[in-house]
Amino acid sequence: MTADSIKKYIREHQIKNIKLAVVDMDGILRGKYVNTKKFLSALDKGFGFCNVIFGWDSDDVLYDKDSFTGWRDGFTDATAHIDPITMRILPTEDKQSIIFLADFSESEAAAVCPRSILKKILERLDGLGYSATAACEFEFFLFNETPKTARDKNFNNLEPITPGNFGYSVLRNSSHAHLYHEIMNLTEEMGMSLEGLHTETGAGVLEAAIEHSDAMRAADNAAFFKTFVKVWAQQRNMMAGFMAKWSPKYPGQSGHIHISLQKKDGSSAFFDQNKTDGMSDVMRWFIGGQQKLMPEVLAMVAATCNSYTRLIPGFWAPTAASWGLDNRTCAIRAIPGTAKSQRVEYRVSAADINPHLALAAALGSGIWGIENKIEPLEAVTGNAYDIDFPAELQLPRTLTQAAEQFKNSKATRDLFGDVFVDHYAYTREWEDQQQRRAITDWQLNRYFEII
Repeated sequence: MTADSIKKYIREHQIKNIKLAVVDMDGILRGKYVNTKKFLSALDKGFGFCNVIFGWDSDDVLYDKDSFTGWRDGFTDATAHIDPITMRILPTEDKQSIIFLADFSESEAAAVCPRSILKKILERLDGLGYSATAACEFEFFLFNETPKTARDKNFNNLEPITPGNFGYSVLRNSSHAHLYHEIMNLTEEMGMSLEGLHTETGAGVLEAAIEHSDAMRAADNAAFFKTFVKVWAQQRNMMAGFMAKWSPKYPGQSGHIHISLQKKDGSSAFFDQNKTDGMSDVMRWFIGGQQKLMPEVLAMVAATCNSYTRLIPGFWAPTAASWGLDNRTCAIRAIPGTAKSQRVEYRVSAADINPHLALAAALGSGIWGIENKIEPLEAVTGNAYDIDFPAELQLPRTLTQAAEQFKNSKATRDLFGDVFVDHYAYTREWEDQQQRRAITDWQLNRYFEII
């Protein structure tokens, strides 16, 4: 869509109210409705959006320390610009309702805006003569709860839509076929069709694989998917959740990212039929960069305290920056195939990702690998959990550790800029501090009487 075609669409469909959204530091869509007059003005000139969205956490609590924004500047407006190609129809509302994403690429806020950070990485990739396609696949859970009932229960004893372990179950997806059809229809109408949708191990857990597209659209698709599956569920008195791990009884919820690079002529930059397993030098260096920098960029990928409850041995999530050929015990899975299917699966990421930042980290570290011709270690065969990896490839165990490595990395500052690195590291340290102030049910059960 172009600005002119959007204006024509709005006139022809007599659209009166339009939803605008931006992506905050935690991947949450923050936005508002505007009328048509305001939208058309904003489409041409941009619009002001309060920069507080980069100065508070996911609970709308202001950071203690002014970093990018804060009390010192009075939480001023930053100029946001609508990206016309992000227009999506909203089946969750009147069929004439539409939404657009905006970002801050033409203002100072570009230094911290997640969508602008991904743009910066894609521009760097373009400078090397490549473009990227990507796709996210999310495991998420569905509960027979509402936001009120979940809070009334203090998020304990929630009722999944189905009980028991039924991975890849035809019984479950047939018994609830209407839900599967509705989700697949929703995503198709919103321009982010699913390649597949199935049950995963765990009560009420599903996995959705979004079709691949150019990298920016893939991140936009992921952000839209997470938000509007939640909307769809709540409109049906259910709740959909994308926490990395909601129960100690089950594996965590993954948010794997599939990536491939293309040359300017459209051919694969990852496939070389004359190389072992068809892996080109570019693909090997890309994996080498991802492996070497994974501990340093992990804060951008595992961005919540809950993320680190998933990164434990034996639960289908990595604990070190490992890679292997079609090996699902590794953090990076090289998937061999044809020129059309050869790709890398970034498996360290969970369903709680900020899609734009996680993809920027996965791509940026790979780009760094290409630029520096980084050779990966020998591919893992067998169980990656049985290998004693060197200390520099061990993943941080907490969000604070990850933020420290991120902040102290020369590579992250080169890729993402000092302003972003300092601000984002602070936001993650803040997040972990909030957790450490909490008295958990586990602590009460363990210590209240006996200590």
